Amino acid sequence: MPGSRTLRKVLVIALAVVLSTVALVPSAQAAGPAPAGRSQVVSGPARFQVLSPTLIRTEYAGDQKFVDAGTFNVVGRDSFGPPRFTTRTSKGWLSIDTGKLLLRYKIGSGRFADDNLQISLKAGPQSVEAAPWAGQGVVACDFGKLCEAEKLDLDGLALATNHSGYTGGGFVAGYEGSGNALRFSVAAPSAGTFQLAVRYANAQGGDGQSTERTLRAVVDGDAGRQFTLPPTGSWSTWSVVNVPLELPAGQHEVKIVRGPAESGNLNIDSLAVQPTGAAYPSPSVPEPQPCSFGDVCEAERGELAGGAKSADDHNGASAGSFVAGLEKIGAVGTLTVTDVPKAGSYWIQVRYANGKAGSQPVQSRELSVQAGGGPTSIIDLKPTSGWDYWRTVAAPVRLAAGTNQVKLGCPTEASCHVNLDTVAFTKAKTPLLAPHAPLGGYRRGLDGVDGVARTTPGLLFQDGWSLLDDTASALWQPKTKKVTQRAAVSGGYQDGYVFGYGQDYDTALSDLSRLTGPTLLLPKWAYGVWYAEYYDRTAADFQDVIVPRFKAEGVPLDVLVVDTDYKTPDLWNGWSIDTTKFPDPKGFFDWAKQQGLHTTLNIHPSIMGNDPLFPAAQERAKGKLSRSGCNGGPDCYTFDWGDPDQLAAYLNLHDEMESYGVDFWWLDWCCDASRSTLPGVTPDAWINQQYAERNGFAFSRAYGSLQAGGYGNPAPVPTGPWADKRTTLHFTGDTISTWASLQAQVGHAPAEGAATGLAAVSHDIGGHTGGLQEPGSEPGSTKLPDDLYARWVQLGTFQPIDRLHSNHSDRLPWQYGPAAEASAKKFLKLRRTLLPYTYKAAQEATRTGTPITRPLYLAYPKEQEAYATAGSQYLYGPDLLVAPATSPGTSATTSVWFPPGSTWIDGFTGKKYRGGTTAEITTTLDTMPVFVRSGARVPGF
Repeated sequence: MPGSRTLRKVLVIALAVVLSTVALVPSAQAAGPAPAGRSQVVSGPARFQVLSPTLIRTEYAGDQKFVDAGTFNVVGRDSFGPPRFTTRTSKGWLSIDTGKLLLRYKIGSGRFADDNLQISLKAGPQSVEAAPWAGQGVVACDFGKLCEAEKLDLDGLALATNHSGYTGGGFVAGYEGSGNALRFSVAAPSAGTFQLAVRYANAQGGDGQSTERTLRAVVDGDAGRQFTLPPTGSWSTWSVVNVPLELPAGQHEVKIVRGPAESGNLNIDSLAVQPTGAAYPSPSVPEPQPCSFGDVCEAERGELAGGAKSADDHNGASAGSFVAGLEKIGAVGTLTVTDVPKAGSYWIQVRYANGKAGSQPVQSRELSVQAGGGPTSIIDLKPTSGWDYWRTVAAPVRLAAGTNQVKLGCPTEASCHVNLDTVAFTKAKTPLLAPHAPLGGYRRGLDGVDGVARTTPGLLFQDGWSLLDDTASALWQPKTKKVTQRAAVSGGYQDGYVFGYGQDYDTALSDLSRLTGPTLLLPKWAYGVWYAEYYDRTAADFQDVIVPRFKAEGVPLDVLVVDTDYKTPDLWNGWSIDTTKFPDPKGFFDWAKQQGLHTTLNIHPSIMGNDPLFPAAQERAKGKLSRSGCNGGPDCYTFDWGDPDQLAAYLNLHDEMESYGVDFWWLDWCCDASRSTLPGVTPDAWINQQYAERNGFAFSRAYGSLQAGGYGNPAPVPTGPWADKRTTLHFTGDTISTWASLQAQVGHAPAEGAATGLAAVSHDIGGHTGGLQEPGSEPGSTKLPDDLYARWVQLGTFQPIDRLHSNHSDRLPWQYGPAAEASAKKFLKLRRTLLPYTYKAAQEATRTGTPITRPLYLAYPKEQEAYATAGSQYLYGPDLLVAPATSPGTSATTSVWFPPGSTWIDGFTGKKYRGGTTAEITTTLDTMPVFVRSGARVPGF
């Protein structure tokens, strides 16, 4: 930012003596003035900017040239008010205290790491100390030891478990796009030639080929050396390839990357850097770790036996893993508890998940606890709302002074079937301790998912802190729309934001909204009723049959989606409207507007070589469109949106159809090899930005790119999910139509909103394809079972976006039996009635950062039930408690926890329930468990 570097005096409360290496200054040593009212502390190459009592920027610049410009993620740093904080130095440590968050940095210690930057805060009554930058650098792989690939730094690659024969918690899948890489550091014991051994699988890839593949090994940023990985026969057959590496003695950074010249499309299980000719090492078994009295300890770090094992296949666990396999007598985890102050009665605190175990009904379970040779006690573990939702309970345990062996196991064959996350041993009556466990998570899409999907942690953690690492982001000027790459920094560069919110999760979301921009407020009509179906429709179908039937039935309709088959010359990616189906395109869109409808067209981002618009597109792209093949066939070209010429060519293709009057576009970037190579910007966020500038918002997937994990296994990218909420209505992709998917969607949108701040989440209501299907009412179509359809429409009524959709499967109420039809009509009408309430909640999300669908722990952070029930119920706006029925049958019984502090009134029966209680609620297809907070006024109830 241009301007003066003049330093301005700043008032700081109770400033202690500051060493000569620490300066309290209002601006950086970068071009441009500091925003008024924001103080900062500089300690050599480290700079700290206090943005709010719960948010501090931590910046390390080895050349001491700090950056004041915003990034593509961080667009609102200058919007924070004047901060109040104190600083002091003592024994070589700089301390910054906001009253909510204490940050300490060891002066002169260099880059931020686990041992030189620490924070302290309160999460409720719990005192929390953490090292935010721990684990943020390059993961170290010990020389000569096997390192599991999924534990390394991944860029565009994802953990997968859908093949056998791997070691550790899974393998790294992908290498589908240029730039996909894994990275690690290793210390060579001496100078010499070593071997990089890689255990991999190479079978028929997503490109349809089974052939030799190539990757590139890069050391310390050199040009690298390409290596070949022959086919292994199947994806569950693994081989080892050895790559020679010349290494000087000392520390090195190694990257295995797919560059422009490599073919990729394979999986990596593990690797090792070792002496040339050495045998491939065996996986190491982690040594059990002691659990110090008063600490929160990972249960899987004890000694596991009898089938108990460490697992990582569910969300929400501290450190990403937990103890599973407690399924029979003899399955046990033994913890060594140290530093017990004296013999006596204490508490054991256990964080666990208790979901549905196979075909068994959901039920309370039991856990046995035995300390030393003492008697065995039993802890009762009530159900949680799934395996991804956790509850902490406490029970008495007698411990000897000093060190104790405590065994946790199954008292009977039927009693266990739980997963254990963390354990703590405390004084009796100690408040329950929270681990650093993620709350919610995000995922680019749910494509091909049947049930709950693995997600990536975002902003919120249960012990009240997180780090938003923005180092990878490019600089961004919103007014000029200019992206500038960060300059290389001698001595290294780090840029991250430490959130220290404790249990005030709403404040964290508010800080995030201000820092990275608010979630987009959509037009009011977007919160109404949508109809979409992947079925070959014509203008006459919409004008003469579908829309008139909506009106005749008195069912509201706000948004009409025209899926892919309207296109020509190719149904998948043609860039003109087929006039044999839509004879008068402009007339059709004019008619839709006259009906009060808003319209969108499906787009797949590619173009066939025989498309009449292709020559002009290729000319505008200056010949750079690449022939990559796609669903339309081999003569298919895709775009690099990071290249200005190709981006312009792509956007120009929309002009003709947009001139007819379409309101917005549905970018269905599921399968085509278009990409964005613009460094420092999340690819989804970049193309979604273009659509938002064009039409007001993007309707698309979010948070990553197709190249990061592919269609069915999306992976996070280094630039993160933070920019999408400013532009995007998140289309969550093609789910499988089952009860498990319905149940999973109950918790998904609230979890995504809590993790990213994005409020506008749109599921396929009814699911997309497969699963439970019966013969449909139209040629080539199917339908859902009546009960599943009715319950899914009920869920959609209380989602941010209510979009009926499918792949050749009935979604209209009158295509179902009488009870399901009546239920669907009732709830679609209720959606229209709720529109003022929904829109007000959307406005609040944009203003405050609190999403439309809210996990209960946002409002009730002190209540364990708020965490345990997050998969089965949520708040819709501030005053509606929603617990959708997700089990088959004409009636269903749902367990509902009523949060304390209010009376909750059944929206359909008027029955009142006291807060702080749990009840079993039975509903038929014409109602569902929805409750109004006492004193609230909600239209329709």
